[in-house]
This record gives sequence, structure tokens and C-alpha cells, in this order.
Amino acid sequence: MPQVQVATAEGQIAAFIDKFEPGTAKLIRQCRRELQKLLPAANELVWDNYNFFVIGYCASEKPSSCIVSLAAAANGVGLSFYNGASLKDPGHLLQGEGKLNRFVRLPAAAALHEPGVAALIQAAIAQAKVPLVPKGKAGVFIRSVSTKQRPRRKA
Repeated sequence: MPQVQVATAEGQIAAFIDKFEPGTAKLIRQCRRELQKLLPAANELVWDNYNFFVIGYCASEKPSSCIVSLAAAANGVGLSFYNGASLKDPGHLLQGEGKLNRFVRLPAAAALHEPGVAALIQAAIAQAKVPLVPKGKAGVFIRSVSTKQRPRRKA
């Protein structure tokens, strides 16, 4: 099958998301819209790598400035906190064992507005090394696309 060149970042993102099962693709799009509303001045850094499709919401064009990331794989969608290990998590919502990264599963976009998840997002914004600007035009940057990827649909 010939590869089609997609001219715009939005077109590329749509093509990345279309690799997923329809229900998962819909959830990714809904979560992305909600995160754009929650973090309107954040840049979106996009990776379609071997393990995950990821959109990082960052204060700059550098991945190290990511506050949260939307991460999707065949088994579902999650919200990743790059410095999640240092966040206060009284509701014990954060999952993962990494030195830095923690995540919460997102069964629906509405989960982003649940009090515990919203508090984690606000805490991640507050502890960001590079602060988000209150207003401004955010950019979308395709950072990496892997030619070899795990399946985006369940077997």
C-alpha cells in the first residue's frame, strides 16, 4: 500500500488517530479537545512512536516542558504526568512505578474533569519548570513518527 503524504500537522494527527479502533479514536479526539480547553496556551508535541501515540501539552517546544501527555495504545487511553512521582495524590489515582512518570487511565473524556484528576492537572501546572503563559497561540509540532509500531488495534 503506498504511503500518502499528509500536508498539515492536523492531517497527520488525524491519520495517526485513525489507526485506532473507532471507539478508541473517538475517545482520543474527545480527550484532546478537553485538554486543549484546559491548557489553551500549551503547545502540542506529537509522537507516533513504537509503543504509543502521544500528545504532550507543553509550555515550550521542548519535551522537558511537558505538563501532561495524552497517551494511547491498543489497550486504551491515559493521561501521563511526566513528574507524577512528585505530585501529591490523596485519592491514590496515579498508577505506575517509574522514577518520574505516573499516569491515570481515561475511560471517558469526562474523567479529565473529575475532582481528583483535575487537582492532579492543576498540581502539574503549578510545579512545571517552565510556566504556561496565561494566553497565547499554541502550536502543534510533530516530533517523531516511527515506521515500526505495535498494533493500534486489539488483536
